[in-house]
Amino acid sequence: MSIRIDDVVGVHSRALELRMQRSEILAANLANEDTPGFLARDIDFAGEMQRVDPQQAFAASRADLKYRVPTQPSQDGNSVELSVEQAAFSKNSMDFQTSLTFLSMKFRGLKQAIEGR
Repeated sequence: MSIRIDDVVGVHSRALELRMQRSEILAANLANEDTPGFLARDIDFAGEMQRVDPQQAFAASRADLKYRVPTQPSQDGNSVELSVEQAAFSKNSMDFQTSLTFLSMKFRGLKQAIEGR
C-alpha cells in the first residue's frame, strides 16, 4: 500500500503557500508606508482556504488581493497604517510557524510509522 504525499499534508501545503504570499503583500505594504497614493492590500486567508479543492491542494495559484480600508486615511492618499500592518504581519508570521510545526509533526509521525515505532 502506497501513501500519496498530498493525502498526508492535505490543504496544509496550500495554507503555507498562502501565508508566504500574504507575508510578501504585507511586507510590500510596510515598505510603501510613505509612498503617496499607495493603497494597502491584503488577502482574505479564510476565504482563500475555503476555495481550496482538497483534490488539488498542490495547485499553485495567486490569491485574490483586496484593498484595505483605512480607519484614518492620510492626506496624500496612502492607506497604509503602520500599526495595522505590523500587527497583521506579526500574526501571519506566528500562524505560518504554527502551520509549519503541524506539518513537521505529521512528517515525524509518518517517519515513525515507516520505521515501525
